[in-house]
Amino acid sequence: MAAGPALNRVDSTSVQPGHETVNHGPQVVRTYNRKRRDYQVRLLPGGSYATAARDEVIVTVLGSCVAACIRDPATGFGGMNHFMLPENETGDWNGVSAALRYGNHAMESLINSVLKSGCSRQKLEIKLFGGANLYQGVTLVGEKNAEFTRAYLQKEELAVAAADLGGPWGRRIHYSPATGNVQRLLLKHKLDATVLKAERDYVSELNHADIEGGIELFE
Repeated sequence: MAAGPALNRVDSTSVQPGHETVNHGPQVVRTYNRKRRDYQVRLLPGGSYATAARDEVIVTVLGSCVAACIRDPATGFGGMNHFMLPENETGDWNGVSAALRYGNHAMESLINSVLKSGCSRQKLEIKLFGGANLYQGVTLVGEKNAEFTRAYLQKEELAVAAADLGGPWGRRIHYSPATGNVQRLLLKHKLDATVLKAERDYVSELNHADIEGGIELFE
């Protein structure tokens, strides 16, 4: 069955230079939501997506991972990334090219995408989510991801408009770059094990094989 007509979809012939959709990796799944009458772009770990379309909402589920929502408030061009670990110089994970799984590469990629659209650094609107500690362990990956993100933006002298980082809860994020609106849903604790297992399984797969897709964290 056809997905139905696009509503307020930006026509490719009318997109201004620098405002083209930027889709990094197979960790992005775009589907039409009949109930909401818009397109939902589901972002999986290691994904990054930027768009000028006014009928697209970027959706992701976060446990210890962090997502940055970055846009140009003047044009509405912007997007989201979803990274799993703070930083890595080469972007390789056991020989696998997985740069966007790391915060330093994911942040640089998304920021540059928005800057290339014509936005100045001082006008970037940045919102941060995730970095939960779903269990008490030695590594506290969520806390390290959150600390890295704050430190990275401070070093780059970039202001944060809003942040919801840390805590013991997983999050589901709906982000509309066109408006800057974010809907955040705290996941029930009974889902913690599901989110945590998905993230661990994803890391395990990265450690053992080339990754072409991603772990599905969505209902």
